[in-house]
Amino acid sequence: MYKSVSPQEAVKIIKSNDRVYIQAGAAAPQSLINAMTERSDELRNVEVCHLHTEGEAPYANPELKDSFHVNSFFLGSNVRHTLQAGNGSYTPVFLSELPILFKRNIIDIDVTLIQVSPPDKHGYCSLGTTVMATLAAIENGTHVIAQINPQMPRTHGDGIIHISEFNSFVEVNEGIHEIQIPRITEIEQKIGSHIAELIDDRSTLQMGIGNIPNAVLQRLGNHKDLGIHSEMISDGVIDLILKNVINGNYKGINPGRAMATFLLGSRKLYDYVDDNPFIELRTADFVNDAAIIRQNPKMIAINSAVEVDLSGQVCADSIGTKLYSGVGGQVDFIRGASLSEGGKAIIALPSTTKKGISRIVPYLKRGAGVVTTRANVHYVVTEYGVANLYGKTLKQREMSLLRISHPDHREAIEKEFYENS
Repeated sequence: MYKSVSPQEAVKIIKSNDRVYIQAGAAAPQSLINAMTERSDELRNVEVCHLHTEGEAPYANPELKDSFHVNSFFLGSNVRHTLQAGNGSYTPVFLSELPILFKRNIIDIDVTLIQVSPPDKHGYCSLGTTVMATLAAIENGTHVIAQINPQMPRTHGDGIIHISEFNSFVEVNEGIHEIQIPRITEIEQKIGSHIAELIDDRSTLQMGIGNIPNAVLQRLGNHKDLGIHSEMISDGVIDLILKNVINGNYKGINPGRAMATFLLGSRKLYDYVDDNPFIELRTADFVNDAAIIRQNPKMIAINSAVEVDLSGQVCADSIGTKLYSGVGGQVDFIRGASLSEGGKAIIALPSTTKKGISRIVPYLKRGAGVVTTRANVHYVVTEYGVANLYGKTLKQREMSLLRISHPDHREAIEKEFYENS
């Protein structure tokens, strides 16, 4: 009844001046992406939009600027260069609100490219590793092309879609994009220890990907009855789930389940979540809704930053005027944790960059974007300790943040601050 076509045949539906949405994260459908890019000579002014995607993004080649323009809702390394080259744009948006932009047709979608697990006996596929805004793009777009891949894990939750909803599909058997976490440094271990001390038993955790979240997870082995309600889940949670440290028994939302809106990690993670009802993926406008998040008592939000100024303003999406990532879900979870009974909103970062430049600064760099305001932040954590800013005056914040800055920079930070205040 349903017949697959080649990637080249499937993407023929894409026309000049169309807007194409690509499923984010590890689910980016590489065969469809490559086939679309191969049509660059035929296409003009196609807008390709997406959140962070793993894998290659050949359409982002500046030489193809007449054919494709990249509109990023969150910048990854594969498209970051487009902003400087002139063939890309950045649309700042809370992850919780991206589905709303599609649902209200503020951003119209002509073609949606997705990657799914094979259909079950009833014809239902799974969006696998990435739900986020994908369903909204499918439901409010015009044409859906699916890449069906047996290596895509079948996940539970919102991302179940019947094969009849695809206008066309291709069949491939290729690896899902993986990431490997590098070795945790001594500085990251210290930060992880400080954060672990802030986490009580029966807390619910949100944390991103990278060494600091993993350093925290490694120090939670003696905790009890933790839950997960997070924008994303990576490999670090698996051992704690297997040890019953993470069981979700005291969550306010979906107790007994770990909830996220996307997954990103190694094959170990993808195999673990495959047909595992403990892991539930929901849409970003649900998972990242502060009104939902706050219903989890003792909600712990752990997020990173590029730099933090002495008033507590957090820059997380740019280095000065140079855009680096995006707003994402940081504010969604910071706000939700702040409003949770017993919740804690945490910003964690090393005190300096790898080049030795202080990341606790008197003032944010010129052009730096304030992702999280000084009114939102509770805790800032570096390897030198914890600064509790919640309910503190600006003067008290200055002293607390200076204490957790790198000792080599404290005098200069304080001097510059007072000379310019």
